[in-house]
Amino acid sequence: MKTYINPEENTWDDILKRPLFNVGELTQQVQVILNDIKTSGIKAIRKYTEKFDGVFISDIAVGQEEITEAINLVDETLKESILTAAGNIRKFHESQIPQTSKIETTPGVICWQKPVPIEKVGLYIPGGSAPLFSTVLMLAIPAKIAGCKEIILCTPPDKEGKINPAILFAAKVVGVTKIFKLGGIQAIGAMAYGVDCVPRVNKIFGPGNQYVMAAKQLVSINDVAIDMPAGPSEVAVMADSGANPAFIAADLLSQAEHGPDSQVVLITNDALLIGQVEQELTRQLNELPRKAIAEKALANSQAIVLNDVQAMINLINSYAPEHLIISMKNYLEVAEQITNAGSVFLGNYTPESAGDYASGTNHTLPTNGWARSFSGVNLDSYLRKITFQEITSEGMKTLGPVIETMAAAEQLNAHKNAVTVRLNDIRKSN
Repeated sequence: MKTYINPEENTWDDILKRPLFNVGELTQQVQVILNDIKTSGIKAIRKYTEKFDGVFISDIAVGQEEITEAINLVDETLKESILTAAGNIRKFHESQIPQTSKIETTPGVICWQKPVPIEKVGLYIPGGSAPLFSTVLMLAIPAKIAGCKEIILCTPPDKEGKINPAILFAAKVVGVTKIFKLGGIQAIGAMAYGVDCVPRVNKIFGPGNQYVMAAKQLVSINDVAIDMPAGPSEVAVMADSGANPAFIAADLLSQAEHGPDSQVVLITNDALLIGQVEQELTRQLNELPRKAIAEKALANSQAIVLNDVQAMINLINSYAPEHLIISMKNYLEVAEQITNAGSVFLGNYTPESAGDYASGTNHTLPTNGWARSFSGVNLDSYLRKITFQEITSEGMKTLGPVIETMAAAEQLNAHKNAVTVRLNDIRKSN
């Protein structure tokens, strides 16, 4: 880890710069593929599936027989774990169900909002080096609670044209409507445009590599809504002398193993802690099957010593991490001052892995600093809110002159007249 001792505030952005790639060239490559999918449909879908996933698939839809066969392959202990996690995720998201209340802003003027589910949602589930069946739970459960009519799932097939059995089991548990063997850009294109048996959706959710993220952002310009912009996964750990070095190292590695472009950061007011964490990193790293991936991420990791706790808080709020772990004695007090983070994990016994899998919170979170302006996926992500208003004749008599005055001041006389004709009618009736 690169270590910085009390760096000046004007250097923080450079120290914590996210991994960069050539966005212009990437976007151009992705747009060419999306254009091909839009014009050539299933023919292009099959071509790119063969090119990128190494398998030709004639029927991209997953049938009930294949789902049943896959479910029988899933270990019973894993099934129970998935069911437990699903229960916690459902409980947490059900607590977010909005209540409709009517407000009388002025006597005779009643306003309210009604939450309405997005009818068709598309879920992208990565299935390459790490088949993320947990993401099925995170995305489909709130969609189901919201009342989405169609929940479409796309995930890449393996070299035999199969989908990971745990992904299919999770999809069955949470009520996914249709499942397709589609990965990468071709999955995003199919859901954005509607290709063959894949319906066009209203909003696309889910993580993915830089190609998937670029495809999502491109289709969001004209064709479909997306959950949020995103980039490589990241974690920041705030720690003091009361933190456990082994725990910190384990948390840093849990993010580092996601990919070589993942970013892991340690911020502490105890310089001695850094050496202890580095020793644990070396020990634990040698036990990881994904050691090579984690090593590349750690090569770009940072450890920052800031003697002042308020400076630590200011740095975190400036960086806006996807995941933030606060391993400090006064973690609740510190947490109250955090304003920019995707998801926060408090105390020595709350690993980021808990949020990734089973505590109940959602793990689909804003990265790359987007936590300054975006929330993670939640029940609201699957809802539209329509506003309603009802004005009685008495309400119009009170509010009408206000509207007339404002409309006239903006020189929008038709707006004014829409009120005037009603006021005249009310006067005649009386």
